Amino acid sequence: MKNEITTVDLSEFGYQEIEMAKDLLTAYLDNGVPEDFIDDEIKIMFNKNSGYVFFTNSEYQVAFSDNGKLYSFYNCSECGHEGSKEDGFELDEDNILCDECFKKQKGSV
Repeated sequence: MKNEITTVDLSEFGYQEIEMAKDLLTAYLDNGVPEDFIDDEIKIMFNKNSGYVFFTNSEYQVAFSDNGKLYSFYNCSECGHEGSKEDGFELDEDNILCDECFKKQKGSV
């Protein structure tokens, strides 16, 4: 058996991770995926290092559940800052930027 960091194999999920997967599925049933999350080949994935359980898709996008709603998860393409759109990210066709890097790129800092 490979020592992979992430898995979709439910036999590798513990009780807590199964509960998190249940929360993901409930949010999916109640509200669907985030508007910018591509609805193609969606899988529940568990990161064994971080303990996070999340949706991923054919485009390697990530969505997580918080308070019964799904949110897309982003990495700033400039500095690596991570978070949701609500944490301050600007999206365009070429980049995903945190607000600080977006302002720097636009010359407003």
